[in-house]
Amino acid sequence: MRGVGRETRGRGQRCVAAEPPALVGAVAEAHLVKLAYDFERSVGFWVCQTSHALQRAFNEQLAPAGITFRQAQVLGCLALEERLTQTDLAERLGIEPPTLVGVLDRMERDGWIRRTGDRHDRRRKWIEATAAAQPVWRRVVTAARRVRRRATRGLAAAELAQLQQLLARVRENLQAPERPQPPETAPLRPRSVRARRTLAASRT
Repeated sequence: MRGVGRETRGRGQRCVAAEPPALVGAVAEAHLVKLAYDFERSVGFWVCQTSHALQRAFNEQLAPAGITFRQAQVLGCLALEERLTQTDLAERLGIEPPTLVGVLDRMERDGWIRRTGDRHDRRRKWIEATAAAQPVWRRVVTAARRVRRRATRGLAAAELAQLQQLLARVRENLQAPERPQPPETAPLRPRSVRARRTLAASRT
């Protein structure tokens, strides 16, 4: 039986005895730190989990067309804004500019986007979609609508409208300046009977 060895001495000899597996497991569990959090009541937890599920479903739809999730995001941002700088685009995608460069290089190589310089700032590069991106974007839109139908299955129109309103309010709350929070105070512990008697005697 294998376990964690410990040294024992007997008759001048040195040997190693194996600890029972149950004891080893108990020792390991004793060193575990339980991280407590009310995940079930966390808005961020549910939003993030739902976002990851949507991204996975979207990737499944995009993969057969040879389109990546990041490429679809870039085209989506350009559909909203028409043209963006690389810095603004990276900020909207929530990724570092060097990470975005690799995505844009591949899209430019495939002819989906073009980079143009800024007449007033040579360091700034503008990103625009090309005509060749139109059929790619149509595939992205088709995939997005399939995922939308799957995600909203069983939800009534009124429920969808309410969901959009609630998410919009959450976003507005997070985008607004944070209000100063009052300092937290530790709850007062009830005094023992002996402590209360001592305090009462000191006041007489």
